[in-house]
Amino acid sequence: MPKNKTAAEAANKVRYLVFDVESVADGDLVASIKYPKEKLTKVQAVARYREERRQKYGTDFIPYTFQKPVSIAVAKVDARFRLLDLVTLDEPEFRTHVMVENFWRGWLQYDMPTLISFNGRGFDIPLLELAAFRFGLGVPDWFNMKDAAYQQKRNRYNLGSHLDLQDLFTNFGATRLNGGLNLIANLIGIPGKMDISGDKVQDLFEKGKVAAINDYCRCDVLDTYFVFLRAMVMTGRLQLDKEQKLFAEARKWLHSRTDEYPIYAEYLEKWQPWENPWEELLPLES
Repeated sequence: MPKNKTAAEAANKVRYLVFDVESVADGDLVASIKYPKEKLTKVQAVARYREERRQKYGTDFIPYTFQKPVSIAVAKVDARFRLLDLVTLDEPEFRTHVMVENFWRGWLQYDMPTLISFNGRGFDIPLLELAAFRFGLGVPDWFNMKDAAYQQKRNRYNLGSHLDLQDLFTNFGATRLNGGLNLIANLIGIPGKMDISGDKVQDLFEKGKVAAINDYCRCDVLDTYFVFLRAMVMTGRLQLDKEQKLFAEARKWLHSRTDEYPIYAEYLEKWQPWENPWEELLPLES
């Protein structure tokens, strides 16, 4: 009996954490750093900074250094690439400092599994590191700077620590991936961006629509997970037929949770069949 339990635990051990972070500008920080002599409310400060950036750069996106996480979604995946669970951290309170602590503590408690992201190296991870600094959280196992450079978790080429799929597709920045995650997802029939995109998160947050932000974050994680599976096919770590079975299993998993998370029903509805050029169209299971 103990051996069976151990085998079951080993089979369900989390090997990968697929994650995404949604964030908004910290209005108090923007006001104090950008406009220290003006009596602006945090909403006014953010609005002004966004407009300044829109006029200067053509985008109102505020740098991550002025932002704070408001949603962190994480999918737990085992060594056989099966989706075990998908959670949003510190639900339903969604306190920034608790979400950040849960992310780093969870990574450690699951024995430091490989982090899987899309542009996480350029945005999500620096944001989470800065938040750990801000809230006084120790993450020594992530900042293992006493180890050799190639063994350090933060080393850009340490793919066993963090696989940023954008790095994979751009050969570590040698080229640009125009279209981003939305394009890559659509290549294999995955919904990609639906009704919300990252540039709408700030406005949604200011309107108090936290649930919509978390739904968006969940869907981004799903897109990243399925793109990760196809990337494993591309790199020879997974066979296409096995990948298709994992897709079908994940669809069943999502379908079984549509009552709790209606966004999954919308995600499944917008999922298009992928036409396998090597054989007849593979039917998608609901």
